[in-house]
Amino acid sequence: MSHNRPERFHQQAHDALKDSELRGNFRGAMDYLRNKRRDAFPDASEENAVRDRSEAIRKRCLSKLPELLEKLEVQCQRNGIQVHWAQDSNEANAIFSELAAKHSAKLMVKGKSMVSEEIGLNHHMEKLGVQCLESDMGEYIVQLDGDTPSHIIMPAIHKNKQQVSDTFEHNIQDFTPTTDVDRLINTGRTMLRQAYQDADIGISGVNFPVAETGTLCLVENEGNGRMCTTIPDVHIAITGIEKVVEFLSDIPPLYSALTRSATGQNITTYFNMISGPRKDGELDGPREVHLILLDNGRSQAYHDEELRKTLQCIRCGACMNHCPVYTRIGGHAYGTVYPGPIGKIISPHMMGLESTKSIITASSLCGACEEVCPVRIPIPAMLQRLRQEAKHKASTGHEPLRGQDADESKLEKVAMKGFAYAASHPSLYHNALSIARKMNGVIPNHLGNWTQCRVKPKLATVSLKARIAKRKGDKQ
Repeated sequence: MSHNRPERFHQQAHDALKDSELRGNFRGAMDYLRNKRRDAFPDASEENAVRDRSEAIRKRCLSKLPELLEKLEVQCQRNGIQVHWAQDSNEANAIFSELAAKHSAKLMVKGKSMVSEEIGLNHHMEKLGVQCLESDMGEYIVQLDGDTPSHIIMPAIHKNKQQVSDTFEHNIQDFTPTTDVDRLINTGRTMLRQAYQDADIGISGVNFPVAETGTLCLVENEGNGRMCTTIPDVHIAITGIEKVVEFLSDIPPLYSALTRSATGQNITTYFNMISGPRKDGELDGPREVHLILLDNGRSQAYHDEELRKTLQCIRCGACMNHCPVYTRIGGHAYGTVYPGPIGKIISPHMMGLESTKSIITASSLCGACEEVCPVRIPIPAMLQRLRQEAKHKASTGHEPLRGQDADESKLEKVAMKGFAYAASHPSLYHNALSIARKMNGVIPNHLGNWTQCRVKPKLATVSLKARIAKRKGDKQ
């Protein structure tokens, strides 16, 4: 199992860069996904229109978030959906535990849900003797390995066909090794089919909870989400509080932006709209539906007008697929549930800057993530803001990020004060530069992280000021 942590990001990234098979897997996958997204938006003007509308919807919904959450609760309860509120992962897991105990559950079957990964649901339920079985194919593969997802859309994207075959061979009895994709998929399907019938509880995420109607919208391609939410007698959905949208009419634009940005599809194979438990006379569906609304740091981001833009995310993963850092090191190197560009701006709110101060520096600020984001989150600008807060305490007028100034360096502070003093005293500044030029030969070749991928700096033997003065003298 991966024990990576964001505090150890630099070493984890270094290890990932040395893994040629991992880099090859990501290279092929990222090229494929980028090409699919490009083909899904052949008209630049239409792409801009889609992104403009999606951004406007998310901004409008977030501006009314408290009101919409209350309305969502009322409408869901009217539909027979029981609503629970969780401040953090401990409270969310406690709700799951209570519901599992109430129904004497021994098996939960789960569709793909990053929020359930966020709270560590599988491990929590395992401690209570309840099996939580992943049914998304990628999640199923990494669960068999005792691993974690490396991408928010494609959890097993870091594995190739041979590695998947090896995983099945080590974990599934009588499996015949193969790299035929259809046979691999059919193996997983066969192993999971009975679990839907046997499960006491089905678990899912929610892509878009609709306040107007109390509808839980779920986007998927494999059909496992539909099986999880209809066959077991109890369905528990969990989502972050920021996902709520105001109207049912908000869904089509967001759905189009999500699927085209994520996998290059015009529409996914399945789109589920869950509006309540089974009614009298209906032949299928759960007899109980529960919705857990999780905060876990989201309110802290919400109260900051700039950082609120983080919550616009619709979890398409496009920023990861285009990030020059993520595409070379993969998701596990970050040591966070949400990796890549979006993870770098979400994770500090959930984990604090003490833990995440390294990953917020893992960006070239090239802007590729912002250029493809379907809801136009200004990720580079937000990373710069987070870097500033990691160095210095900031007065925001509301609850600050945990761990402000966690990356403060006393040596750096003294050095900057010294530079500021010298720069404000010209004679001292120029004399210091003159001395430094004479010491070029004694500057060491290795200057910490700076020279890991650069040559050591070398001052010009003649200053620019002296060159200009000489040029003026020559002209006279």
